[in-house]
Amino acid sequence: MKYASEAPRGRAAETAARSATPTPAPEEQHGTRNRVARSILDHGPSTAAELAQRLELTQAAVRRHLDTLVADGVVEPREKRVYGARGRGRPAKVFAVTDCGRDAFDQAYDKLAVDALRWIEQSAGGGEAGRAAVAAFARARLAAQAEGYRGAVEAAAPGGRTAALAGALSADGYAATARSAPVGEQLCQHHCPVAHAAERYPQLCEAETEVFSQLLGTHVQRLATIAHGDGVCTTFIPKTGTPVEKTDPSTIKPTTASATTAGRNPE
Repeated sequence: MKYASEAPRGRAAETAARSATPTPAPEEQHGTRNRVARSILDHGPSTAAELAQRLELTQAAVRRHLDTLVADGVVEPREKRVYGARGRGRPAKVFAVTDCGRDAFDQAYDKLAVDALRWIEQSAGGGEAGRAAVAAFARARLAAQAEGYRGAVEAAAPGGRTAALAGALSADGYAATARSAPVGEQLCQHHCPVAHAAERYPQLCEAETEVFSQLLGTHVQRLATIAHGDGVCTTFIPKTGTPVEKTDPSTIKPTTASATTAGRNPE
């Protein structure tokens, strides 16, 4: 027999506990949220209960951080895979790190890339020769990468080639979009897997711009880059027959900063 004075159970109990618990400071929430994401990265897809036990947190607190991480695109919910006979009831929901979320933790690879480019620069003697060596490497790397995009771009109609390139870039983790702009289009990359390396070696961005020009068959103009501190890498593609030098960049507004910035821990 159930009495009205009984304490609420399940999610209702967690809601009541959440409202009775003081809200942690933003810095503490940020640190705990990173711990939740890191635990999923280290241990694989996890339920809220598993995370709570592993991190010694309440399930209510874990779910609150998971809601934010899902909204930020750092983790995503999935149905837990069951091996053997499946029991009754709804299967437990697990949370897995997304590709974008994984990239946020890949700063060790950024350091490796910077170290490799520095070695190339120093091996060539440094100075102008070193910069030229890095530029040659960047062009070769981007040219090879572009071969994977060429088929999609060339198969698209002339008016859809920027969108086709954006789709190919997105498949490589650049989260790219195409949008209309005055007398042309903007190609926006909301994520850059090599942002930290490009910050030290702008030759990577320059080579990428050259590749875009070759793939699209027209001159293009880079307006903003994540490596330089902008929220989005933005490239202007003029309409066919519109010379770039006659386009006033001040009339073309770069896309505003996105919520996800390459190389930073999820917030």
